[in-house]
Amino acid sequence: MTGMTWQWPWAALIALVACIALVVLLVVLMGRREHNTDPVFSLAQDLRTDEASRLMVRWRRMKRIAAVLLACSLAVSIALVSRPSAVDTGEERANSRDIVLCLDVSGSTLPYDRQVIETYIDLVSRFQGERIALSIFNSTSRTVFPLTDDYPLVLTQLKSAASILRKVQSQDDIDKMSDRDYQKISDWLDGTQNRKDATSLIGDGLVSCAAMLPGFAYGDEQMASDGQRRASSIVLATDNVVSGNPTYTLQQALDLTRGAKITVDGLFSGPRQSEGDDTTTQMRTAIESHGGVFHTRTSSDSVDALVRDIERRRDAQNRRRHQTAVIDAPFWWMLALATLAAVWRVMTWRLRR
Repeated sequence: MTGMTWQWPWAALIALVACIALVVLLVVLMGRREHNTDPVFSLAQDLRTDEASRLMVRWRRMKRIAAVLLACSLAVSIALVSRPSAVDTGEERANSRDIVLCLDVSGSTLPYDRQVIETYIDLVSRFQGERIALSIFNSTSRTVFPLTDDYPLVLTQLKSAASILRKVQSQDDIDKMSDRDYQKISDWLDGTQNRKDATSLIGDGLVSCAAMLPGFAYGDEQMASDGQRRASSIVLATDNVVSGNPTYTLQQALDLTRGAKITVDGLFSGPRQSEGDDTTTQMRTAIESHGGVFHTRTSSDSVDALVRDIERRRDAQNRRRHQTAVIDAPFWWMLALATLAAVWRVMTWRLRR
C-alpha cells in the first residue's frame, strides 16, 4: 500500500472551522466571566511558601501538557474525519478451469472402475478452485454430478461410487452379490445402456462429456472467445474397446474437443496385460496427437504426472491482472488518537488530585 490520500478533505476543513469557532466562543465566555466576577480572596498570600509555589508550577505545567494533548487529539480526530486512505496495488489471479471426469462403465472396464474412481479422488484432493463434473457412459451417458466447486459433494459422490463398485471386481463377486447390492449397482449405472447391441461407445461418451462444458457446440462451431470462457479439460478413463457403431469415433470426438480448445487427457482403464494392446496404443497416439497426456492406471506416478500436467496448463492459462484500489487506512491514526486520549486521561486524573 502506497500513497496516502484523503477521501473527504472538505470534511476536515469543516471540522477545523467548527473547532476554531468553538474555541473562540469559549475564550469569549471565559473572558466575560473573569471580567464580571469580583475576587473575594487572593491566592498570592497562600502561594508565598516554597512548597505551595512548587506545586502550583507543576500543576500549571501539567495543565499545559493536558491542553497540548487535547489539541493533538482534536487534530487527529479532524484527520480521521477526512478519511485517510492508501492506494493498494496487487496482482489478482483468476483460477477458471473446468474439469470433467469422463468414465467408461462398460463390462470390460467395470471391474477396474473402482480403482479409476480412487484415482479421481486423488486428483480432486489436489485441485484448488477448479469446477469438477463426473459423467459415466456405456452406449449412452449419464451425468453423476454437473460442474461444481463444492468439493465435499464431489468427494462424497466419488467415495459412494467407489463403495458401490467395490463388489464388481470379478465375475465371482457378481455371482455372490446380494440382490440389494446388485440393485445399487444397477441404479448407479441406470441410463448408460439405452442402445441395444452397443457398448463402450467411447467417442459418443467423450462428446457427451464435452457437452457438459459451457459453450461447447457440436460440429465445427467454436466455443466463446478466449477472453470470455473458462479453460476446460476432460480426464477420459477407458480401455478403448468399442462394441457397436458409434456416432463419433474417438478420433472424431478428439477433433471436436480440440476445435473447441478442450484438452483431453487419457487414463487407461483395463487390465495390466492389455496395456500393450493395439487399442491401448491407438488411444495413446490419439490423445497425445491432440495435445493431451496419456497415463496408465497401474503406473505408480500416473496421478502425480497427470496433476503436474493439469497444473502446468492451469498456470499457463490463469489470468493475471494488476488491480489498484483506494482503501481506508485509519489504523495508525486510530492508534495515535487512542494513545493521546489515554495519556490525556492520566493527566486530567493527576490534575484533579
